[in-house]
Amino acid sequence: MRKTLIGPRLRRLRRDHRQTQAEMAGALGVSTAYVNLLENNQRSLSVQMLMALSDAYGVDWRDLIKDESSTRLADLRSALQDPAFGAAPPDLQELRAAIDHAPRLVESFLQLYRSHRTALEKMMRLGNERMPDDILATSPETIIHDFFRDHANHFAELESAAEELRAAEPCDVDDVYAVLKARLRKVHGISVQTAPVEEMSQALRIHDEAAGLVRLSEALDHQNRVFQLAHVLCLVELPHVLEGLTAGSAVRSEVGLARCHVELANYFASAFLMPYAPFHAAAEESHYDIDRLAAAFGVSFEQVCHRLTTLQREGARGVPFFFLRVDKAGNVTKRFNATSFQIAEHGGACPVWNIHTAFRTPGVIVPQFVELPDGERFFTISRTTERPVFSRDTQDRRLVLSLGCEMRHAHRLAYAAPFNTEEAGLFSPIGINCHLCPRQACSQRAHQPLFIELPIDTKRRGNTRYES
Repeated sequence: MRKTLIGPRLRRLRRDHRQTQAEMAGALGVSTAYVNLLENNQRSLSVQMLMALSDAYGVDWRDLIKDESSTRLADLRSALQDPAFGAAPPDLQELRAAIDHAPRLVESFLQLYRSHRTALEKMMRLGNERMPDDILATSPETIIHDFFRDHANHFAELESAAEELRAAEPCDVDDVYAVLKARLRKVHGISVQTAPVEEMSQALRIHDEAAGLVRLSEALDHQNRVFQLAHVLCLVELPHVLEGLTAGSAVRSEVGLARCHVELANYFASAFLMPYAPFHAAAEESHYDIDRLAAAFGVSFEQVCHRLTTLQREGARGVPFFFLRVDKAGNVTKRFNATSFQIAEHGGACPVWNIHTAFRTPGVIVPQFVELPDGERFFTISRTTERPVFSRDTQDRRLVLSLGCEMRHAHRLAYAAPFNTEEAGLFSPIGINCHLCPRQACSQRAHQPLFIELPIDTKRRGNTRYES
């Protein structure tokens, strides 16, 4: 006779009722040890215990003894054969252990895999039964983003190098530009020259190695000229550090490595202009007032936002931020992330998020409390930033920056202080983008999701034509 084992279902029933094993044992009139043995499939279920469970918890006994483990095991084995997982799949013992001890995790994994397959199938149909090459290929931007994310957007080697170089010639904020020019000239034989826009072919910086000359466009304001010189200093003085940081990375192509070195040099420039310890102290003291920090360190609003995402030094961590920069069409032109905020990695096109409406109020910081479909909550601020303007044809080149953190850190930010976080309706429900957002009653929906079918009722008109 086949034994009836219900460990995972019994554990789920107990947790659904928010009971400990002792509390369930009391409700059933058995020992705590016996409940533990049942949950771990070390005892089979008797008819008497089945009836006790049915009476105590009002469940149908047929649901308790229904055995879905064989189906789950087959589904799990099939999913893990997908080439996307690469390595050899777990053996049967591991799979059975997962089904027995983490059934909800297994179900969530299978649901995610089914959604993934559905999305791929839809894209294949869109591509005439063939996946487009540009979808299969991983973009250099994604590789570089992942490289920074893998390092928690913090590079101790660059921080140390920036601190040493800054300490070698201590100076006031007003004198940093002169110090950088002098070091480039004395140590590397590089002169610096400001050139008219017409001579720069729309470039903002040109380093002519043969001539030993760095030319900066007069379109750059002072803050960005200083930043560009710090960037050049990193490239000429610390190439070994850059190569060491990228040596073991997934960045392989020559173009990808060059792009990664550019981003790392930008990191160094921020660290040089905003040394870690004093910047971290000023950020905490000012409650992360970005304008105050920009004034104190002689840098731009955007440079402060970028620097704030890097304060991840062990023992002196700042608020973990994400940072996005978008243009008027919603394209993300820069992203860094030290949080679990998925939009910072994969999105930025949700019209409910006020990163887009910030274009209406140039120069004004717009705060917002947001909630993702999975229930995670964040506090964000968005504000426009100006691009270099050097003619009447280059006016109104605004971008919007957004900086945000998880709600558990929001109390540390001055921008969140005026709000009552317990107020009903404070949080705006946002998503990654319409193609990936599962919300079924969003008035801003522009597309059906790729991975689910929203219900359509011909007798009812919902907020949009995509749901009823």
